[in-house]
Amino acid sequence: MLKLVQKFLQINKYSEIKNEFKDLFLSHPNYPSLFAITDSFDLLSVENAAVRVSKEQIVDLPSNFLAYFKEELILVEKAKNFVRINTSKKGNVKMSYEKFLLDWNGVIVAIEPNNVVARDNLKAEYSWLKYFLPMVLVTGLSFFYNDYDAFGITFLVTSIIGLIVSVFIVQEKWGVKNTVISKFCNLSSNSSCHSVISFNDDVENRWVNFSDLPLLFFSASIIAILIQPLNSAVFVGFLSLLSIPIIVCSIWIQKFEIQKWCVMCLVVSFLILTQSIIWFSSDMFTLDFSLRTIFPYVFSLLLLIPIWAVVKGMIKNMLDNESSLKELKKFKRNYSLLDFLSKKISHAKGLDDLKGLSFGKKNAVVKLSVVLSPSCGHCYKTFQEAFELVLRFPDKIYLNVLFNINPENNDNPYKAVVERLLTINRSTPGKTVEAISDWYIKKMGLKKWLKKWHVDSVSMLISQEIQKQYEWCSKNNFNYTPVKIVNERLFPNEYELNELKYFLNDYAEEIHVLEQTA
Repeated sequence: MLKLVQKFLQINKYSEIKNEFKDLFLSHPNYPSLFAITDSFDLLSVENAAVRVSKEQIVDLPSNFLAYFKEELILVEKAKNFVRINTSKKGNVKMSYEKFLLDWNGVIVAIEPNNVVARDNLKAEYSWLKYFLPMVLVTGLSFFYNDYDAFGITFLVTSIIGLIVSVFIVQEKWGVKNTVISKFCNLSSNSSCHSVISFNDDVENRWVNFSDLPLLFFSASIIAILIQPLNSAVFVGFLSLLSIPIIVCSIWIQKFEIQKWCVMCLVVSFLILTQSIIWFSSDMFTLDFSLRTIFPYVFSLLLLIPIWAVVKGMIKNMLDNESSLKELKKFKRNYSLLDFLSKKISHAKGLDDLKGLSFGKKNAVVKLSVVLSPSCGHCYKTFQEAFELVLRFPDKIYLNVLFNINPENNDNPYKAVVERLLTINRSTPGKTVEAISDWYIKKMGLKKWLKKWHVDSVSMLISQEIQKQYEWCSKNNFNYTPVKIVNERLFPNEYELNELKYFLNDYAEEIHVLEQTA
């Protein structure tokens, strides 16, 4: 399902947020539901709609959309005389409109195409070059300093292909999915790379296991051949011949024990068998190997084994940590947990009467109030996160910035910042964003800020408002800053304020239920 939605995003030019969607979707409490998909779209500010339409309206639908077909989520791409559906199980399938309409239940998810394509997309598309170019450079140097014949080139090419396939085998072993390889591994109902590669997981060696052998074999082969092409190719051919019993054992296990074929394993077997046949049938066939012939391969293997053991451990730890983090995020994104940790304000009365600096629409479902102090270090981050939320969700979040500062303490130099911010907001509201951004986002120094944002005088109304906010904070024992309040409840300290975006739909639903029961 994830790959389908990511392809859906890519078709509509949202490639730059595919990974971010994956993180949000997999950590969603309702994964893998349709709501988890649309909610993740909402968090990424992707305009979307999940609706049920009549089958006659298919001509009016976008050129691509997600739909439920035979109780399975699929990606649909419309053509003139047919539709192309992409499923998780069968891949791409062409069918007539009549056949599609027969099993389609009318539910679709459509998104607004992205007309602004980020430059990073081009970089991501060609990121593989950073791995490919060094290999081409090293190979070029080897060809420059060594003499290659058809025999050496054949063994180098087959080893490179084998290394690429071996990398995919290790990826499959670790659960790192690749769309192309997944299709390749599931060509028929009798093929399953994962079943074969994961066979006998419980008896694996910590350092090197069966799925690592092709990777080490072909890696060492490439390094040895690049160092000494002719002699190393001869020795690699001999090792390939010795590997035939292992290949036969692998095929026997796939055929009779697992009863599933690993296509990638068969490719590796074919390459090794090809190398052994070429060596056995060539003029290079010999069983008399000198130290000069054996040394490059043995040296390469002894070098690679400890490096691979360390790298493998690091990658596995990283993948385990990523998996644990996803589970933690899923737990943390449970709205009932947030609701349980959110405490009621002791004296909520009067909060709506406080006139701070407001941003967003007043009728938004989420009323966010932050109580700040201009001298508080943590308040900078709080304001930045709150302001970014409003910029991203202006229709869903209304922000009210309040201040907790003693109006009678004239020795506090930061008192002037609050006075001037409230004065600017009242007299020239168009400059409020710039003024507060200079202080909390650009972190402009006090003298520089006061010089830039000079006001003629502070009115009595402003002084009274500061006093009013200070007294309200004292009544609720808010003798600290920042204070984060969402819909008259304290936002838990266990959450970062930017995590509020995960619960916008939950707050909206809660308010809707309250309105229905009122």
